[in-house]
Amino acid sequence: MPAHLRAAVFVAALCFPRAGSAAEPAPAPRSARDPADAIAALIDAHLAKDWEARGIVPADRADDGEFVRRVYLDLIGRAPKAAEAREFLDSPAHDKRARLVEHLLTAPGHANHFAAVTRAQWLPQAATNFQLAQFGNQFEVWLRDRYRENTPADETVRRLLTVGIAVNNQNPRFRFVQPVSGNAEAAMIVGFYSANEGKPEALGAAVSRLFLGLKLECAQCHDHPFAPYTRDQFWQFAAFFGELNPLGGPRPGFVGPLPPQGDRNTIGVMGTERTVSAAFVDGSAPEWSADKTPRQELADWLATAKNPYFAKNMANRMWAHFFGIGLTDPVDEPGENNPPSHPELLKELGRAFAGCGFDTRVLIRGIVRSKAYQLTSKMSHPGQADPRRFARMNMKGLSPAQLFDTLVAATGFREPAFMRAQQNNGFVQPNNPRSEFLAQFASSERATETNTTILQSLMLMNGKFIGDQTDLAKSELLAAIADRPGWSTEQRVSNLFLTAFSRPPTPAELERFTSYVERGGAKNDKQQALADVFWVLLNSPEFLFNH
Repeated sequence: MPAHLRAAVFVAALCFPRAGSAAEPAPAPRSARDPADAIAALIDAHLAKDWEARGIVPADRADDGEFVRRVYLDLIGRAPKAAEAREFLDSPAHDKRARLVEHLLTAPGHANHFAAVTRAQWLPQAATNFQLAQFGNQFEVWLRDRYRENTPADETVRRLLTVGIAVNNQNPRFRFVQPVSGNAEAAMIVGFYSANEGKPEALGAAVSRLFLGLKLECAQCHDHPFAPYTRDQFWQFAAFFGELNPLGGPRPGFVGPLPPQGDRNTIGVMGTERTVSAAFVDGSAPEWSADKTPRQELADWLATAKNPYFAKNMANRMWAHFFGIGLTDPVDEPGENNPPSHPELLKELGRAFAGCGFDTRVLIRGIVRSKAYQLTSKMSHPGQADPRRFARMNMKGLSPAQLFDTLVAATGFREPAFMRAQQNNGFVQPNNPRSEFLAQFASSERATETNTTILQSLMLMNGKFIGDQTDLAKSELLAAIADRPGWSTEQRVSNLFLTAFSRPPTPAELERFTSYVERGGAKNDKQQALADVFWVLLNSPEFLFNH
């Protein structure tokens, strides 16, 4: 096919999706008793009361261009392609935002994105430890299945805590965690235990932080200096994993509060001669029976609607994902020195999440339907400056994966499957743009405080990937827009804005960039000037942030 015809076909597919295509949002099921609407209402009621009491005027509602880019990034981990953005912007449906959310929740990208985000939180060691990389991949596949099936959050955590595993303690210097033979799920989950070295103290610290929102490890060596957690409480919680400790003889079979059960639900306090028995952080202890292991007892207490720590923590982490900062932030350090910004909202949000059976999609629908989530990020009142008042949407820096996937969506780059499969594995993969981006843009900063480093800026401005995607001879998308028959310069510039920002240019932007292209830019070449415009847009702060 001639190049000009191939370009025309490319633009037609880009800007005008087929009727009835998979991109068409499905109707959003609603009812008078929709729990998601109830969650949205309680969010808005609490925030409105707070704003009124503080004299804060909230920001305006985000326009459709700002909303569509935001919700794509939050729900599937990338900005929309030009065709997807155009379809949403042109839709006359009054409920098109709810319809779009429903479509994205059932798209494959949603499960992929949330599995990657959750794996990064629950198993961060896999991103930097080559030996744990394969465990991380398997664990992410398991999480992907949970999100695709919409497994309730309490069931997901319960399955993680009670999975059948064993520890090979023959060599005290190398503790090998392995799944129970024939347990396929255990083979995918075992990485969580391996990453924590099968050590009760490491597992207790991870579980309390991730699922209770309590950073108990600060009390591992001494009583917590800023919270009411004691050293004994840390080791009592770690004792639920005491069965993984190395034993000098055969493991006892009796389960009960007295010896020899002490080898399974007791643990020695490091650096002392004392031992403690397993107990929950609220001071209570299980009624031990022969039918349940200590980890099963822990799951029965932890992953339930009756446990206020669990419900509030899981709801708070979801809130932090969408707003860039938690109601309690940092999310795993509650206490007198870090009270929640809206304690009653957090309590009710946790209660509502538990009340809907820990259905993650219901919680997501409620959050994104709220007026707070749909506010613009543009400040219009001094009271909106405090990010913890949520009177405007917080700006969030894109994660490395979000940035690269958004570049792929914007440039039409055809990423080979092997590049995604070998994106990291503990070190940078040569000639793999995704792997290079993930390594270069890795950051431990919170989303609302992301800063671009000099090396990152240089990679965007001068790197091979961006260079190729803004080169008329190498970029199909750019060539398609530049060669589109019958289009004016204004139309070409407008499509570049839609491609990069999911919105049309403002009149001032359109006039400025159109004038630059018409003048031929720095080299008196209109097509090269158009490529310059695309390069500028891809390197702009608007492209690098979720807003």
